[in-house]
Amino acid sequence: MAPVVQIQDIHKIYDSGEVPVHAVRGVSLDIHKGEFVALMGASGSGKSTLMNLLGALDRPTRGIYKLDGIDVSQLDKNELADIRNQKLGFVFQGFNLLARTTALENVELPMLYGRHRKVSSAEIRERAHYCLEIVGLAKRADHMPNQLSGGQQQRVAIARALVNQPQVLLADEPTGNLDSKTSVEVMGVFQKLNEQGITIVMVTHELDIAHYCKRNLILRDGVVVRDELVKDRLIAEHELGKLKQAEAAAKLTAAPAA
Repeated sequence: MAPVVQIQDIHKIYDSGEVPVHAVRGVSLDIHKGEFVALMGASGSGKSTLMNLLGALDRPTRGIYKLDGIDVSQLDKNELADIRNQKLGFVFQGFNLLARTTALENVELPMLYGRHRKVSSAEIRERAHYCLEIVGLAKRADHMPNQLSGGQQQRVAIARALVNQPQVLLADEPTGNLDSKTSVEVMGVFQKLNEQGITIVMVTHELDIAHYCKRNLILRDGVVVRDELVKDRLIAEHELGKLKQAEAAAKLTAAPAA
């Protein structure tokens, strides 16, 4: 089976001043359907630039990027917008939900903005409800973002990313604004989606979060220096069980003697 993401000798050079910045240097990689990949690296390593290229938010200076068999590097602006809408789902660190719009309406948005929309309003609403069910928030469909916790807002953002049934889900530091327990809960959502066959590529600087993925790519100075399968992978459901046990033990310890 052909890779869903295929990158061949990708370079990205920014002409910012007298000295060009070579942000990505000849990266080649394949990502197959059903993979769960973490992009890691220090600040300035090129991971965010590579993520922007994968998300068709920026064009490579040279090289080939094929998404689901389509040569993305040859598309014009309108075609790139269609690719982002139809084949990619985006999850951001800051959630990026519309403040005066319900959870359900936020999830519906990608389906409303497609140039080639062929579904009715009723079908859009039904699909959005289904995606909220997938992330466990169907009962919060009519809530505004300020009525939801940080973890719940990120779940809404994940549902929004899923609504157009993308080939690849791209997540940029999705746990960056969350506490430890909520981060594990969100990684549990990603793991369940991946178990259903959804391909996920995630940028993270947190080593423990990367251990919930199946494959880690480490970048340095615009080059992939390590590409390895995750050993002793963390399973969110198990980790949450450990956290609950620790919380229960802490409460018993803190309880006053009778």
